[in-house]
Amino acid sequence: MSESPQPYRVLARKYRPQSFGELIGQDAMVRTLGNAIRRGRLAHAFLLTGVRGVGKTSTARIMAKALNCVGPDGQGGPTIDPCGVCEYCTSIMEGRNVDVIEMDAASHTGVDDMRSIIDISRNTGFGARFQVFIIDEVHMLSKNAFNALLKTLEEPPENTKFLLATTEVNKVPVTVLSRCQRFDLRRISAEQLAAHFAEVVQKEGVTVEPEALALIARAAEGSARDGLSILDQAIAHGAEGVTAEQVRGMLGLSDRGAVRRLLALLLAGDAQGALAAVKEQHNLGVEPSAIVRGLLESVHGITRAKVGGGDDPAQSAEEREAYAEWASRLGHAALHRLWQLLLKGLNEVNSAAMPMEAAEMALLRIVHASDMPDPGTLMEKLMSGEAVPARASASAAAPPPEPQTAMLALPATFEALVRALQGNGKALLAQQLHDYAGVVRYAPPALEIRPAKPLPGDFQRDLTAALKSVTGAQWTVAISDAPSEPTLLEQEKMAAEANRQKILDHPIVSAAREVFPGAELIDYPGKERRSA
Repeated sequence: MSESPQPYRVLARKYRPQSFGELIGQDAMVRTLGNAIRRGRLAHAFLLTGVRGVGKTSTARIMAKALNCVGPDGQGGPTIDPCGVCEYCTSIMEGRNVDVIEMDAASHTGVDDMRSIIDISRNTGFGARFQVFIIDEVHMLSKNAFNALLKTLEEPPENTKFLLATTEVNKVPVTVLSRCQRFDLRRISAEQLAAHFAEVVQKEGVTVEPEALALIARAAEGSARDGLSILDQAIAHGAEGVTAEQVRGMLGLSDRGAVRRLLALLLAGDAQGALAAVKEQHNLGVEPSAIVRGLLESVHGITRAKVGGGDDPAQSAEEREAYAEWASRLGHAALHRLWQLLLKGLNEVNSAAMPMEAAEMALLRIVHASDMPDPGTLMEKLMSGEAVPARASASAAAPPPEPQTAMLALPATFEALVRALQGNGKALLAQQLHDYAGVVRYAPPALEIRPAKPLPGDFQRDLTAALKSVTGAQWTVAISDAPSEPTLLEQEKMAAEANRQKILDHPIVSAAREVFPGAELIDYPGKERRSA
């Protein structure tokens, strides 16, 4: 009688790291843990934070093995390199060790669940060196559950360790954070993920184009688990092998050649051609947001080519050649303006009830702005008395003031929101938003930001209250680590630098600098002023 075939295991489970050596991109954490184990300076509680799929739970299980491993001969002690063959290593790996208890806080949020853990921790273990409690998504615990855990977390029974994992560390009470040794697991770089996926497909005996692996690594956004899931789907999608074209179609990414053609139409000011190209992509199943993201990637690629950035493995030779040609013709100011217009358009597409129409309007705005002079050029023309076309002068006019009746119209932009706070006695909050908050999503009355530096613990609460006070609307304020726009301060610095570079690139200035090599640009329009 033939043996029944083994059930298929998805790649994310099959290639889950079983040792610290198999963890990707977490060298600093592994080094710190290794030193702590060798010196016998192990904390009683650890908090592992990071984005989804970066290896928090896997790290906790490996730590449980490292603490309890006895080696092949049964005489070993805690080690950074667990043997993987002793009874404790194998039982922990298979999830059947009674001294290593895993709990998902998302489904066990109550105080009774914490009391059961406390009761178990007070009992003597069943033989392992350390009794280990792994609590995943710990931020989901209720307030009472956290309070029940606090005392035990601070003074746990001897030989008891707590390993807490969370994707939202800002929701964990400070009283818990202060009792844990914290490790922030880093996002895994696209290059490391692509190399890891190449090893996986080699072991699986599957042919995958390097460009396809680079696209999957980029789509994973730093998550090994997400990337392996996408790779699994791509392998199932391709019959003879996986190509970059198949991955683009599977992920709904816009064809790079089509994106370059669309960008050329936008820069040429061809509104009808641009709308036709967008419609063609949409008919092929490409989402409007994917079209705008593709344009953003192209502008980013051109800018990197202009400043001499390294090659992106996800770019083809034709793409790099096109970017280099564009970089030679477009100035820094034009590229920064394109980036800001597209970024604003992407936010509008993501929050609009009609995404396709929002994408078309955003691209038409770019077409309209393609032949507009930048503010520096416009100022030079005005100061020299040169005639300015009505269209250009209209675009340079100051935006209309924000409506005073908040309930009728909320601030249309994030900048307007900061000005409203500044003008209503909320200067500190306005400054914090201006200097340290990058906008992830602005859809009044919803605001999602990514802090450029740690903000006060009560910032989210105070900002929500201030926004309600100033606008009269109930706002939802979210703090995340998702990709964001540059902060307003960073945008101002970029604009000032672009203006400075434009002046330096002027033929007269360039000639003067060649004659006087030591000359410096002391003052120029838009330069930041600092009080003495």
